[in-house]
Amino acid sequence: MASIDKKGMVHGTAGSVIYREYRGKNIIQGKAKAFKQTEKTIRSATEFGLSSSAAAVIRTAFEPAYFFKDGTAAYRSTQLVYRSILNNVSGEKGKRDLHDGNLSLLQGIDFNASSRLNEVLQLSHSVSKSEEGLVSVTLGSLNTQTGIKRPKGASGAYMKHRIRLMLVAFNFREEYYENLGFQDLDLEGYQSVKGQVITFTETIPDDCLALVSMSLMLYSSVGQTNESVLLNSKEFSPCAIIGAFQSEKPSNYPLKEVNMQPTDYEGMEDKIKQMFYKGNLLMLGLESQMNRHACATSKKTKVKEVFPDVTLNKRVFFSRKD
Repeated sequence: MASIDKKGMVHGTAGSVIYREYRGKNIIQGKAKAFKQTEKTIRSATEFGLSSSAAAVIRTAFEPAYFFKDGTAAYRSTQLVYRSILNNVSGEKGKRDLHDGNLSLLQGIDFNASSRLNEVLQLSHSVSKSEEGLVSVTLGSLNTQTGIKRPKGASGAYMKHRIRLMLVAFNFREEYYENLGFQDLDLEGYQSVKGQVITFTETIPDDCLALVSMSLMLYSSVGQTNESVLLNSKEFSPCAIIGAFQSEKPSNYPLKEVNMQPTDYEGMEDKIKQMFYKGNLLMLGLESQMNRHACATSKKTKVKEVFPDVTLNKRVFFSRKD
């Protein structure tokens, strides 16, 4: 039964229609219907669940760069990770991950669509990796007065602008990621800077894929204490992925549940972080799902062979012979 609240919003169900409120708008949708699973849908569901889990790991890893994400960041990042895996260079559907994917599709992911990086920061850039595995970001020239679009009413003359570059390596098959460092470029007030090259000192491990982000942070100064106050908010916190590098020698797919512990990686205990990633479990469970589906299909087929005129899931009446 549907009802109208004091704001005029409709809630509840009416027949096959569901009414709900989202961000001040009335949303109307149909009730979910049961559908018959096939091998294809099982594989697709596995791959989408894996993509959702991988995207969540990426968002968590880059929190020190974006600070405030918008409400649809999870949806956007999941879709792009999913597309990356669909456009893979190898691997069978449902048995592949981001290490097989086309990572170029991840470049340009904005963590906050309310302040897209390319719209706020007019700064040309390119990302490269040397033969030694070192990542460099080449930045063009910038005039902070004309090249930065600040929030309405905010004057940049007495503001500190910080451009942050962050590099993170991911090993989804061993379920850990490593923050390889960040580089900050601080600019006070209105000034112009020439182009420059910023190089990270940490090399990317061969078994890891790597992503590079760029973000912009604004600070106001407190004269009495000589402190800086972050001005970023949910409405203004530009950050995007600007570079991606596939793993040179990815780890093998796990044959059982991964029980990763930082202490297992001698000399790296303080640098790597355990990721709460479900993709490997989903792939490990795919075979059993397929077997159950095949078994259920086989049983239905046998029933139809014995009773060819019987329609499954419907009542059948037999008349008694005299």
